[in-house]
Amino acid sequence: MRILKHLFVVLVVAHIGLSATAQEQDPAKLTLDRIYSSEFNGDNARSISWINDGDAFVTIERTDSGEDQLIRYESKSNDQAVFLSAEALTPSGASQALRVADFSLSKDESKVLIFTNTSRVWRSNTKGDYWVYDLDTKKLKQLGTELPSSSLMFAKFSDANKNVAYVSGFNLYEEDFKTGEVTQLTKDGTGDIINGTFDWVYEEEFGARDGFRWNPDGKHIAYWQLDASEIGTFYMINNTDSVYAKPIPLQYPKTGYDPSSAKVGIVNTETQKTHWIAVPGDAVQHYIPAIQWIHEDLLLIQQLNRKQNTLKIFTYIPSTDAIKNVYTETEDTWVDLGYPDVSANQWGKNDLLLTDDQSAFLRMNENDAWRHIYKVRLKDGKKTLLTPGAYDVAAFYTATDKEVFFSASPESPAQRYLFKASLSGKGKPQRLTPSTFEGINTYQIAPNGKYAIHNHTDVTTPTTTRLISLPKHKTIKTLVDNQELKDKLATLTIPETEFFQIETEDGIVVEGRITKPTDFDASKKYPVLFHVYGEPWGQMATDNFIGLYDIFLAQNGFVIINMDNRGTPSLKGSNWRKSIYRKVGVVNSRDQAMATKALLKKWSFLDEDRVSVWGWSGGGSMTLNLMFRYPELYQTGMAVAAVANQLFYDNIYQERYMGLPQENKEDFIEGSPASYAKDLEGNLLVVHGTGDDNVHYQNMEYLVNELIENNKQFTMMAYPNRSHGIYEGANTRRHLYTLLTNYLFSHNGK
Repeated sequence: MRILKHLFVVLVVAHIGLSATAQEQDPAKLTLDRIYSSEFNGDNARSISWINDGDAFVTIERTDSGEDQLIRYESKSNDQAVFLSAEALTPSGASQALRVADFSLSKDESKVLIFTNTSRVWRSNTKGDYWVYDLDTKKLKQLGTELPSSSLMFAKFSDANKNVAYVSGFNLYEEDFKTGEVTQLTKDGTGDIINGTFDWVYEEEFGARDGFRWNPDGKHIAYWQLDASEIGTFYMINNTDSVYAKPIPLQYPKTGYDPSSAKVGIVNTETQKTHWIAVPGDAVQHYIPAIQWIHEDLLLIQQLNRKQNTLKIFTYIPSTDAIKNVYTETEDTWVDLGYPDVSANQWGKNDLLLTDDQSAFLRMNENDAWRHIYKVRLKDGKKTLLTPGAYDVAAFYTATDKEVFFSASPESPAQRYLFKASLSGKGKPQRLTPSTFEGINTYQIAPNGKYAIHNHTDVTTPTTTRLISLPKHKTIKTLVDNQELKDKLATLTIPETEFFQIETEDGIVVEGRITKPTDFDASKKYPVLFHVYGEPWGQMATDNFIGLYDIFLAQNGFVIINMDNRGTPSLKGSNWRKSIYRKVGVVNSRDQAMATKALLKKWSFLDEDRVSVWGWSGGGSMTLNLMFRYPELYQTGMAVAAVANQLFYDNIYQERYMGLPQENKEDFIEGSPASYAKDLEGNLLVVHGTGDDNVHYQNMEYLVNELIENNKQFTMMAYPNRSHGIYEGANTRRHLYTLLTNYLFSHNGK
């Protein structure tokens, strides 16, 4: 875990955007230059590492001279002390301390593992160098010095603190950090054979990066091995970094194609021999998203079938080689592993939360029409409902020996609050977030349940971070108040934002958020911009800070509307979320369009001749579907990094929500925007990065061909070598949002 206060431009992730339209320098109005200057920078508190069961925590902070150090804070008082000084973090012979990207402590908290000199793998910087600082001997030592620089991944201590294991070059290593002796535990890793880490799609869709687990005995390591040798290679092309173009190969399983086979082995660190666990089922037609040790002789293995509608949890006993299915969960649609909620921050945290002295685990499922937390007994699979009621649990954080802490909002799907419930299943869950914190509240709770880091935001307020005590939710210290930013925002003309519900002609009640122009007059007509996503991994109409772009647009006379259709992770019940199954692109776009139609009828201040829509990724796909399927409603669309053909996306995501194209290919075609490109009537801007390893540039070219074939005029912009986020390179984001906003203003502005 890591914490570092740093400067950031307050632009809510999906809401960033600007205009190059010139304005006079009115201090109450935003401009492009102002937003991209440091004027509206704010502070952001990163996460922390709890120690002493939560009675203290450690963070990364900078000294006055700009060097990293680790600071310890007492949770009860927020009193601080240097935990590891910059001097201690300075290697022998070096003039500066290590730049700390991340750190972890040994189980007895006597040693600190430092991650530095990092490099990017797919989305995140997961390769780098590791150093160990021994708090007893006061010595700092680098690991893996014989291996290539910045090549180590996921280093972690054994429970006995004698060794560290890590991955390098698709193989697993163990190192005695006292003697420096390194043992290579696997030797067949090649890139096709992947040991101890994962391929692109496991990371993207399961959040799986770290692919090995120390046994508590310190003599065995359980690890994943993926065989990606049959995965097709997709080539991206770099045309700009040399005279001759360079192909960039990417192992990427497209929808309908088999994934990598996955198996779990346990390697003996003394003999370097691996025993492969005979997990039932076809290794190619199943996924293994999580494994975890319960104790020295018990391993938990989670397995999803290819269609992802059946989750099985197995116990495995190494001493007897016995494997047993202790829990099975099935859905007619799909089983969720991670829950894409605004309060969760749990992407990739697939391990089960253990309770009752590790004799049970917690699992959320939706078998009773709502998402609830159940306690499941390992020995017989008996379930106990912990969160009864007609509402959804958004996410759960942690559990003590008596209670579980979770996020929910029974009254409004736009908000999130902290609750706790008894692990006995008795009594009514209790809300802990005070009513004064209306909006979105997220937490990082200490293992002992006595303290937490609390983040709060609402539509008018940037995030404030506090250290609190529980269960009374008393503020111990405000860690980040962003008061300077709030004072700066107070000098602007801020628009009014409201929440609403609208019923469509299909009888569907859609939740929405509207931001009105700063000079709003209900008797006038205003252009409206719908900002969309609409797929299972994003909720739009939430009570978090609207961001500078929405303020800017409202100052320039736009109405901005966000709505959540069926299929989005809104807290409106299982049927709401899963009615999109096999109908992605159809049900969700119709809900958006019919809600738009109802709003245009209800609110006379919306100018039906100046209706625009834009979105990114799944929101780009939604934008295309709305422009093509409902041209009578939308005059202008801006689609960024869109999936134009669902058969081009990865198998784990698309098959989860659409099934297998071998069985229902017609649904994939029906849901793909490109199938309806012939019906474009309005103004369309399509934008894509040529180096997008997620939604490939292939989608752009396929769509362009469809538009050309049907003689449809449009505007396009390709960003060379930019990834899905389109942020690499100097001035990229500013250029992108200048492009978007100029296009919007020129077609549907004042």
